[in-house]
Amino acid sequence: MSVHAVVLAAGKGTRMKSNLYKVMHPVCGKPMIEHVVDLLEDMALSHLVVVIGHGAEAVKEHLGARVEYAFQPEQLGTAHAASMSSPILQDKEGVTIVLNGDTPLVRKETLQKLVLHHLSKQAAATVLTSIVDDPTGYGRIIRDENGDVRKIVEEKDATLGQKKVCEISTGIFCFDNQKLFQSLPQIKNDNAQGEYYLPDVIAILQEQSCTVSGCICEDPDEGTGVNDRIQLAHTEKLLRKRINEGHMRNGVTIIDPATTYIEADVQIGQDSVIYPGSFLCGNTRIAEGCRIGPHVHLTDCQVDQGVNLSFSTVAGSAIHAQASVGPYAYIRPGSDVGVGAKVGDFVELKNTRLGDYSKVSHLSYLGDSEVGSHVNIGCGTISVNDDGTTKQKTTIEDHSFIGCNVNLIAPVTVGAGAYVAAGSTITDHVPSKALAIARERQVNKENYRKKVEMT
Repeated sequence: MSVHAVVLAAGKGTRMKSNLYKVMHPVCGKPMIEHVVDLLEDMALSHLVVVIGHGAEAVKEHLGARVEYAFQPEQLGTAHAASMSSPILQDKEGVTIVLNGDTPLVRKETLQKLVLHHLSKQAAATVLTSIVDDPTGYGRIIRDENGDVRKIVEEKDATLGQKKVCEISTGIFCFDNQKLFQSLPQIKNDNAQGEYYLPDVIAILQEQSCTVSGCICEDPDEGTGVNDRIQLAHTEKLLRKRINEGHMRNGVTIIDPATTYIEADVQIGQDSVIYPGSFLCGNTRIAEGCRIGPHVHLTDCQVDQGVNLSFSTVAGSAIHAQASVGPYAYIRPGSDVGVGAKVGDFVELKNTRLGDYSKVSHLSYLGDSEVGSHVNIGCGTISVNDDGTTKQKTTIEDHSFIGCNVNLIAPVTVGAGAYVAAGSTITDHVPSKALAIARERQVNKENYRKKVEMT
């Protein structure tokens, strides 16, 4: 049985009050539409069609060739949007899931359950429904004596008795593909909004004595759509809670989930501990037994086993096993902190490799540098990497010792086992095992204070 999907993502999202296309607004680190596409891709569909309209180029640029596209030039309703996929799907056999691109909380398991329910009932259409405490504003599911869906009644059209029904439509459907595309041209727009509504397919199929079923989703939040910034924040909170709980079930300790922000694609190994105020973003990968936080911000980082990070920001870099970073370190993209290395307080690295067991303990800047293993970098050391036109490289070889307040004027190399005296400004290569001193000889002016006082 072939399974297809149509994602409706052409709406302008005017209530978002934004220049950004609605489905491109991020939730837990990636656009809403990407959450939906990711789970559909995991279902190994025969066709995955995204219907785009306003802001189409932004969606196409982000999703690329992962999906097929249909274009809706005018936003004339959900049925009109679904019909735009006709050239791709109308002749196909199987079933088609139709859902909105602003529903990032829906789960793959729920859609799989929907399809299996649809097939087991041999239905022409199946509505994904939810039971809610307050159904106000939602379309009510009215079932017949056999438990099949007789109709979906909108709030404005519901009787007092129907308004008491707590089973609602999530707006997610599964259709027999052929029957869907045979029904779509029959939908009329004789309503207050003058739009073509997808739920009207239900009535058309029932007139043909087709079975319309309802599959209850246990979590009502899964069908939540996002229409404004308030709903966006609410959805972010719900998904963040789900993500955090998933990590905790997998053996990660999160001290305070309410103040811990973990994006959707982050991976964390068992027995790692995440402290409050931490933001773990992008494609960050954290191994087992790490201590992250408090107040750590990681983006697109590889963090190996047993690493400790606190009060620091790291982006686009790798921190290897047993290394220590922080507090108050800033590691910029392209950096690599070696096994057992230490990056201390108020240290900044940029595009720099710090070798195994090397230390930059405090108040230093290393940019475009290659530092070997077992190197000690003294407080206040600066690699002066910018000559005004290009970034130049500093190389410090294994077992070297750099004293405090040293300026390394790139391009320059400090050889293996060499020493650089505190306060030096190094402009030339330092041979291995040598001592480099590059500072003015101290001169003491005797009785200088007396001369000053006399003037």
